[in-house]
Amino acid sequence: MKKALILFLLPLQLIAQELPSSSVFWNTLKQHCGKAYEGEIVAGGKEGDGFTGNKLVMHIRSCEENTLRVPFFVGEDKSRTWVFTKSSDNLITLKHDHRHKDGSEDKITQYGGSNPNVGLKNIQFFPADKHTSKLIPAASTNLWWVTVDKTSFTYNLRRIGSDRFFSVKFDLTKEVETPSAPWGSED
Repeated sequence: MKKALILFLLPLQLIAQELPSSSVFWNTLKQHCGKAYEGEIVAGGKEGDGFTGNKLVMHIRSCEENTLRVPFFVGEDKSRTWVFTKSSDNLITLKHDHRHKDGSEDKITQYGGSNPNVGLKNIQFFPADKHTSKLIPAASTNLWWVTVDKTSFTYNLRRIGSDRFFSVKFDLTKEVETPSAPWGSED
């Protein structure tokens, strides 16, 4: 009887110890800390948009316990950094840190949102937050989502109620040379 009870309770304990999906997502992304990858626009690119025709590189540069900083370089433009933060209840926030060459913040910066739940192991959604709505009223309906698995990382933006959609995909199987620091960071 005792052996049967142990065999019954063991799977329940394993289920109870399973990490929340957002933590699995976080840990998968964190495995790439210090590495850089080249990407390509897979949707929403247009001639003259500042992205199309430029080399696109993401660098998972800084991995603290609850903050991941991922600069996104567009050609020689080092103004963009995606900042992921994880709260004590395993929710993740995505913010866009935009800087000038001198390191000062752009007037349009720190926008983004938090996932409303723990999402899935390979995808997290970030609807625009109140700060974003005040800063960029047209972005009030923005929905960002990020996917990550063993082979790729995608950053996506959809503006609900419009045809605005942007997606860039990075190949996580081909590491590229680590770039220099983004604007506003020390090397």
